[in-house]
Amino acid sequence: MKLDGQTYPYPSKRNVIYGRKGMVATSQPLAAEAGLDILKKGGNAIDAAIATAACLTVVEPTSNGIGSDCFALVWVDGKLHGLNGSGQAPAALTIEAVKQLGHEKELPKFGMVPVTVPGTPKAWAELSKKFGKLPLTEVLAPAIEYAENGFPLSPTLANYWNRAYKGYSKVFKGEEFKHWFETFAPEGKVPQVGDIWKSPGHARTLRLIAETNAEAFYTGELAEEIDSFFNEYGGFLNKEDLAAYEPEWVEPISINYRGYDVWEIPPNGQGLIALEALNILKGFELTEKEATETYHKQIEATKLAFIDGMKYITDPSEMKVKVEDLLSDAYASERRSLIGDEAITPEPGTPPSGGTVYLATADGDGNMVSFIQSNYMGFGSGIVVPGTGIAMQNRGHNFSLDPSHDNALKPGKKTYHTIIPGFLTKGDQAVGPFGVMGGFMQPQGHLQVVVNTVDFGLNPQSALDAPRWMWSEGKTVHVERHLPAHIAEQLAGIGHDIKVALEGGSFGRGQIIWRDPETGVMSGGTESRTDGHIAVW
Repeated sequence: MKLDGQTYPYPSKRNVIYGRKGMVATSQPLAAEAGLDILKKGGNAIDAAIATAACLTVVEPTSNGIGSDCFALVWVDGKLHGLNGSGQAPAALTIEAVKQLGHEKELPKFGMVPVTVPGTPKAWAELSKKFGKLPLTEVLAPAIEYAENGFPLSPTLANYWNRAYKGYSKVFKGEEFKHWFETFAPEGKVPQVGDIWKSPGHARTLRLIAETNAEAFYTGELAEEIDSFFNEYGGFLNKEDLAAYEPEWVEPISINYRGYDVWEIPPNGQGLIALEALNILKGFELTEKEATETYHKQIEATKLAFIDGMKYITDPSEMKVKVEDLLSDAYASERRSLIGDEAITPEPGTPPSGGTVYLATADGDGNMVSFIQSNYMGFGSGIVVPGTGIAMQNRGHNFSLDPSHDNALKPGKKTYHTIIPGFLTKGDQAVGPFGVMGGFMQPQGHLQVVVNTVDFGLNPQSALDAPRWMWSEGKTVHVERHLPAHIAEQLAGIGHDIKVALEGGSFGRGQIIWRDPETGVMSGGTESRTDGHIAVW
């Protein structure tokens, strides 16, 4: 991968950043610098990733928390490893139980009901145990310090925090939500840009996780507090569910795209969608970036892959089709044949039977991590365990209440998951980690970053800065306002229902680190759509 790729002529707040001994890229400057500090103390890319992720639960709680799920792709000693840090549905959470509470069509977005077992704390401990160099007590120290002593809010963070507070004030009416307001809007006021926010309970929880390698969260003191709180308010999660949890090491999945191998975490994550879309797209020649045909083919390939993913992706033990069938060249050819000159309304194919934070780290020894962590929908369920700072995710909302659906709710099952880390290799050499957070935008962002990089040779910053589009349903495509107007008009002319967005928050926020295998020089890019930062050594 050329580290000095082309610059794309769109406004950017940033230039590509270069380094050799270490690099940490994420959406919040304090977290990135914390990861770099760990590298300078003798930690490796894995230690830096854990430190950054833990810091992000403090300094960007609008997107993730200690009660999050996470996924990681880890390059160590010439091999890529995958870690699935998502949790299962509680044993008592059944379709019948949910419907008895009056939820007939879907699980609620907020409250106790959609909370599944958080996987993040144990995933941190597992990464540290398998690949880390420093003790977890040292790696989590920066996050504990920020939680205990506070930090000033950055602009994008404050904007999302304020928007969440306004929305939650209207819908969080039950007694079970009061601890969210106590934690994130102390004394009835939401923090503003530059205000200092701290969370002593959060610091205590992180310290217990560090000292016990996360066991306090799953079988100890914190597990008891979570169990008691959920029991008090009729929640489904209990200490037995927590004790049963283990993160899973998985084999990453990939397709070859024009000489590069693009890697994703296998289901229950939606990285499969990005790979299927790229597999469809590689049958076309994309010769000009700013061409209506180039956008049209990317959108159509994404629609076809997404509709398959929404039908088939679920807990891998429950999937009714094989990943390799969805990613076969034959199936890609079949789906590609559906793409014509005009927009289509996609339908699922029939293959052969048989709110999030992203971070990337790299060290001078060639280790690299692609890591993503999220509560879902911003702050998550709105449930904060009192005195702990633990904001719980609401991943159960993605389960279906239709028993015949592939992703139907079932006790002990993992749901379709939106968060996905990406990684690029060529031959037996690592190119590096990349990711774009943002719900169902993520596989679409992965595709656009890969196309910008591989097809059009853009450098990491330009690959992220280029204007984005996002398919939502049917023929509806949202585009950023700096996408060329003539292309938007021509896309509308061939049947796409184009919606021009006034702000870029819904188009994801990503980071990239590429590494030259010969020199060890790293190049990094981070979003102009957020407070992103690259800490480099």
